[in-house]
Amino acid sequence: MSDLPHAIAPELQPAFVAALDPTAKLVAALEALGPIADRDVVVVDASSGPFVGGLGTRGARLAFAPGTMPLRIESADESADVVVGLWSAFRGVSRAEVAEVDRVLRPGGRHLVVHDYGRDDVSRLLGQRPEYGAWSQRTGPFLTGGFRVRVVHCFWEFESQDATSRFLDAAFGAPGAALALELKRPRLSWNVAVYHRTRP
Repeated sequence: MSDLPHAIAPELQPAFVAALDPTAKLVAALEALGPIADRDVVVVDASSGPFVGGLGTRGARLAFAPGTMPLRIESADESADVVVGLWSAFRGVSRAEVAEVDRVLRPGGRHLVVHDYGRDDVSRLLGQRPEYGAWSQRTGPFLTGGFRVRVVHCFWEFESQDATSRFLDAAFGAPGAALALELKRPRLSWNVAVYHRTRP
């Protein structure tokens, strides 16, 4: 499975990948919170895409696990330094999932969960989602479940205003076309939350 944050038609995916966080702020944040360089990193429910590629470029030794329910990571006990979930994995906090992650992590290992944060241009395309409100609240599942949060201020950046408009209209229909009319630059603000915790 790809690590793309939203389902996009196959013919639009090259443009989407090119636009996503071209300055690699998100991967830099994962390195800062991990770290991931020269570490054993398990990625849950994604095995390819720009962010998985970015982890590899940073020197992570990557292994992959499907996002099955219940979660089962086919790695030995205490064999990983970092477990990462990108958008589709860890949608909330499950005690069983946290226990499985902690089984795989070495003591002091890091559990990093990436979700959209909202309060940005991108969230206007997708309507109400739990990521944009309940999950990021002090009373939400992550912050009451032992995680802290870092918000990374990223962008979707396109080569021109026209390219932005064409992509948004094709990918998101009327909401995309309406947002494109309001943009002053060929980019969308995109806030990403990295929920993070340390294995005890």
